[in-house]
Amino acid sequence: MKTATPAMARAINDRLALDLLLERGPLTAPQLRTLTGLSRPTVSDLIERLMEGGLVEVTGESGEDRRGPNARLYGVVAGRAHVAGVDLRRETVNVTVADISGRVVGSATRAVGGDLVDLVEGVLAEAAGERVLDTVVIGAPGLVAPRDGELVSSNDVPGWRAGLVTSWRERLGVPVILENEVNLAAIAELRTGTARGSEDFVLLWVDDGVGAAVVLGGRVRRGASGGAGEIGFLEVDGTAFCNLVSDVRGLGLTEFAARVAKGAFAFVTLLDPGLVVLGGESGRAGGDELAAEVAARLRVLSPAPTEVRASTVAGNAVLQGAVLTALDLTRDRVFG
Repeated sequence: MKTATPAMARAINDRLALDLLLERGPLTAPQLRTLTGLSRPTVSDLIERLMEGGLVEVTGESGEDRRGPNARLYGVVAGRAHVAGVDLRRETVNVTVADISGRVVGSATRAVGGDLVDLVEGVLAEAAGERVLDTVVIGAPGLVAPRDGELVSSNDVPGWRAGLVTSWRERLGVPVILENEVNLAAIAELRTGTARGSEDFVLLWVDDGVGAAVVLGGRVRRGASGGAGEIGFLEVDGTAFCNLVSDVRGLGLTEFAARVAKGAFAFVTLLDPGLVVLGGESGRAGGDELAAEVAARLRVLSPAPTEVRASTVAGNAVLQGAVLTALDLTRDRVFG
């Protein structure tokens, strides 16, 4: 077992303080001492160190009820780095740019068409303006190979070709990560949605495409080839599950719930996640009523107790998951 060196202890304390500032907003030195349990000299040293490194700045003064001058408020330098999340689908590409604090500072949308390298570069430039991007995370349909981060096979996005991720990295000159779009939606659900606080769950995605994401132990599980959760290929009642639930026109709630439950049952039987989240446009549209119907069907099909909830992520879950992933990577790189 290694003994922590003074340098390692400083790095741990610095990251602890930065994470608290990100989570709670600007704090005073006394507040940092209370939240971290560190001594007055240690907190003073780390504040000075972080300010010299361009990571923390004085943002104002606290109106605390105490004698003497007001205490200074310290906050993260939000413009220290910027990230972009990209949601690239069959018809449109959406981009959100955020600073290192997570505040959205730009966005753009374009129709898909032409060369995808040029398209993504252009919409990123529009959303970022004069800001320099540190990391870009792109969500798209398909199996993303863990080995090289490229798609295992082509998807239905017009113009998709082999080697796109490499081309984006070369063109943009920054780290570019490709991730399955439903996996990114699951990250948003885990961090900000109805699955918050749940270590294990399955996100069943019923939208323009049909798929799922598996989260176990608080982490997205991708599988050996990136194919975990690709339930659309599963044959149900003699047809692919994606065909069974993708066209819901004319279906009543009861019939739709019965079909969704057949797909959810596969995950309940194999993984016993305890929670199934219904996401995507059609999955969310049914709300609590659809969730209750699916849960009732699962109780008949399986003895494993399974809660079913509708997604509560506001807005574009894929984009939010992409931004959150990019922020994690950038903060590790910038903050250490």
